[in-house]
Amino acid sequence: MEALIPVINKLQDVFNTVGADIIQLPQIAVVGTQSSGKSSVLESLVGRDLLPRGTGIVTRRPLILQLVHIDPEDRRKTSEENESNSRKNGRLYRGIDGEEWGKFLHTKSKIYTDFEEIRQEIEAETERVSGNNKGISDEPIHLKIFSPHVVNLTLVDLPGITKVPVGDQPKDIEIQIRELILKYISNPNSIILAVTAANTDMATSEALKVAREVDPDGRRTLAVVTKLDLMDAGTDAMDVLMGRVIPVKLGLIGVVNRSQLDINNKKMVADAIRDEYAFLQKKYPSLANRNGTKYLARTLNRLLMHHIRDCLPELKTRINVLAAQYQSLLSSYGEPVEDKSATLLQLITKFAAEYCHTIEGTAKYIETAELCGGARICYIFHETFGRTLESVDPLGGLTTIDVLTAIRNATGPRPALFVPEVSFELLVKRQVKRLEEPSLRCVELVHEEMQRIIQHCSNYSTQELLRFPKLHDAIVEVVTSLLRKRLPVTNEMVHNLVAIELAYINTKHPDFADACGLMNNNIEEQRRNRMRDLPSAVPRDKAAAGGSQGASISEQVDSGTGNWRGMLKRGEDGVPADRAVLQPPIPASPQKGHAVNLLDVPVPVSRKLSAREQRDCEVIERLIKSYFLIVRKNIQDSVPKAVMHFLVNHVKDCLQSELVGQLYKTGLLDDLLTESEDMAQRRHEAADMLKALQKASQVIAEIRETHLW
Repeated sequence: MEALIPVINKLQDVFNTVGADIIQLPQIAVVGTQSSGKSSVLESLVGRDLLPRGTGIVTRRPLILQLVHIDPEDRRKTSEENESNSRKNGRLYRGIDGEEWGKFLHTKSKIYTDFEEIRQEIEAETERVSGNNKGISDEPIHLKIFSPHVVNLTLVDLPGITKVPVGDQPKDIEIQIRELILKYISNPNSIILAVTAANTDMATSEALKVAREVDPDGRRTLAVVTKLDLMDAGTDAMDVLMGRVIPVKLGLIGVVNRSQLDINNKKMVADAIRDEYAFLQKKYPSLANRNGTKYLARTLNRLLMHHIRDCLPELKTRINVLAAQYQSLLSSYGEPVEDKSATLLQLITKFAAEYCHTIEGTAKYIETAELCGGARICYIFHETFGRTLESVDPLGGLTTIDVLTAIRNATGPRPALFVPEVSFELLVKRQVKRLEEPSLRCVELVHEEMQRIIQHCSNYSTQELLRFPKLHDAIVEVVTSLLRKRLPVTNEMVHNLVAIELAYINTKHPDFADACGLMNNNIEEQRRNRMRDLPSAVPRDKAAAGGSQGASISEQVDSGTGNWRGMLKRGEDGVPADRAVLQPPIPASPQKGHAVNLLDVPVPVSRKLSAREQRDCEVIERLIKSYFLIVRKNIQDSVPKAVMHFLVNHVKDCLQSELVGQLYKTGLLDDLLTESEDMAQRRHEAADMLKALQKASQVIAEIRETHLW
């Protein structure tokens, strides 16, 4: 199990190189109020003076301290290494055998054998980032200490909890430090070392309070009581150390630190540990073997090893999952381009194929949220366009008066014996013309969908295109231009389809002939019914005057002459019967000698139609409706076919050749295949992270199962 802590240190080194916090590694976080003796405890564990000391806030950046135990054989090897490294660094340390040394992450391979230098480097690095007037930073300093006098440990020294800002500290310094501490101790894989001074009340311990917030059960909290020698005369820490005041599951360990005077007098840590042992034997003889710096080091080592053992399986899984994620991320970024010509052709071909597949419905990425591509075009043809045409009323915008006026205008100055065909043609063309607008709107909708397919392909299907924004824009421009070019051609064809229907009104159309026959039968039947309902006093030939279109010419002529006779008879009274029907009474009779302007007489908006007029209007309306439905059916069938042929299929067939023709040019290669600025950077970062994760996976795999138990 001793091999577990170096494994975690290796993992920490691996992830430090990519500067990522994606893996929460087991470590010991040291928490306490300002000047409670946190740094002194760490120095006691290292056995050397290496941390900045003083009053007020001294630790202003997290210090990740890795203690690595080395044995004498390693020491000899590293002594030689150290000598060669020292020469490389331009200095040779004389009189130091290199049994203990330190390394910082930020100074790369530089080796420090003078611990005073390590302290100065920590101060310099802290000031570089946090400023020189009490400000704090959450960017950690990584220090590794190799020594035969330490146990394997990974500790994090955090800034002390403070309440009042000093110097140029921001007003929210308390919140900043608290958030920084929580960032480290809320890691479920960390052990919390809560440091409290013995000369303060344990119940007021800020360190234990913060620890309890993230670890309410105390499963990963170890309490350290410092300054046992500074307690008031007549008091002792027996109850505290026995766990009677505040019980902590992992235990409470008391230690005695060096005073500031001892530090000023350069008292060695080894001497301080001897004095501590003597103090504990004298004051707490029954607890001496379960307290003190050496016992603390062994306890921390044991706790960390067991903790690592518990965390390792989950850690292994997390690393493997992340490695798979970064592998797929790296694949999506693609490889750096070597053969530009081949890459361009491949991307163009892939886009064109994907575009066609989306229309055909055979694309790899099928949209589930909404209809797209060919399915949407089908919906436009049969649902949107179909429903719109069906909603067009065959007689929409056509009143009975309009029909009657058209009939009368078509007869010219002569009264008609039959309903004139010209009026039917005139009115039916007017109605058929109304089908043109929905047909052109159908073309527009399909054109819009073809535009949307471009975006769909570049978003879902051709991920590589996102690497090359200029190529993406160029492809979009070419396809848009091709669609724009086909739009007038398709519109022209659809316009022609309606024009063709208007050019020749085919009254011999089989469907129309059937409808006419059926209608004649209906009208004849209605006429017979009316004749049957007439009272016997009315002569049959007079009644036939309001008869059907199927009445004989002699009947029509009789009824006509009858009308004329009636008009002449009524004309003797001075007002023609027909005028009486068509025009309203003149409001004031004109004075004698003044001409009457007939144009001033208002045309009636509505009036009661005669039986014949009503019959004629009915006939025309039925014929219009019948013929309109035939044309609508034709348009509903032919417009989608025209759109498919002139727009959709044409674009599908010409897309690749158009793209190749416009973009596959030597002069454009470099420009089109320029990656977006951050893409190369992201690929590099993902590659580094993947490398780190694979290395971490190897490091964990090296641990034999026997190490775990």
